[in-house]
Amino acid sequence: MSTRILVAGDHCILPSLFADSIRAEVKAPLEFREYQSPWPRIPFGKIGEVTEASGSEDEIIRALAGVSIYVANHAPLTQRMLEHAPALKLAVIARGGPTNANIKAATERGVLICNAPGRNATATAEHTMSLILAVLRRVPELSAALAKGEWRGDYYEYEKCGPELENATAGLVGFGAVGSRVARMLNGFGCRVLVYDPYVSPEQLGEGVQSVGLDELLARSRIVSLHARATPENKGMIGARQLALMPGGSVLINCARGSLVDYDAICDAIDTGHLWGAGFDVFPEEPPPADSRLLKTPHIIMTPHIAGASKQTAEKAARIAAGEIRRFLEGEPLEHCLNPEAGERA
Repeated sequence: MSTRILVAGDHCILPSLFADSIRAEVKAPLEFREYQSPWPRIPFGKIGEVTEASGSEDEIIRALAGVSIYVANHAPLTQRMLEHAPALKLAVIARGGPTNANIKAATERGVLICNAPGRNATATAEHTMSLILAVLRRVPELSAALAKGEWRGDYYEYEKCGPELENATAGLVGFGAVGSRVARMLNGFGCRVLVYDPYVSPEQLGEGVQSVGLDELLARSRIVSLHARATPENKGMIGARQLALMPGGSVLINCARGSLVDYDAICDAIDTGHLWGAGFDVFPEEPPPADSRLLKTPHIIMTPHIAGASKQTAEKAARIAAGEIRRFLEGEPLEHCLNPEAGERA
């Protein structure tokens, strides 16, 4: 008898990519159903009680009939969906932070939930470096000027020249899969790297990286880059007081979560000249509203929450999902299970 699997992809991780990876990993008989959500052509949002989700609950409920394994990227897994999927035993949400899945409800129904940590770590770290360099050297502004026929030779003037990375001090808030990679890249540029992460011991940081408190990191760093997960405790952790601690002419980068930063305070600091500039891939509201100060403040580079987007990210996510499904079907321990207690309930 074949195992019925619903692969719910989108325009980033195609359903066929999930299915092909699972077929390559699993030799048992399989029956696939496919569902494709509209993300990222339509931004994700709240569906039912879950966030950062995309797709139709009703359509997925119909597709889940008789399915024992569900694989998704941004497609939701809500309590209502779980109530209509009595055969479901395993859901693999191929993201680092599966906010689009109701893990509590899944646990209560004996459904195991796996995620895909680190799938986009390299892409996000590389994107972070691209923002750092672009902000420091005013790359987008100068490119836009050239496109309009303006030769901005005045940017050779001392006050307009951007600083170098070599011998600069960079501070990283968070030292997980992304932050640790950014640290290695910054070391390669010859930066001194400071880290604030209360969950990481100094022994885990490696050579050339120093653990310090947040205030000390801000006071010593020319470049500050955020790589923390969003929690109720760190909401708005970088505001006016924290920005005032940073040296004049500093740069702030956020490729983590929009809730970490007071964006009005950032705009104020740039308007006064205290900050050299900023680079953001994430925002408190996505997309930013038309009247957002971020769209009007100079020296801010923005990208539309695509730091983790790469072909390799999609391929890694699909491979991680396929590996978990193979382990589940063969009775092996799951590598990235978020609720092992659900197995006891099942």
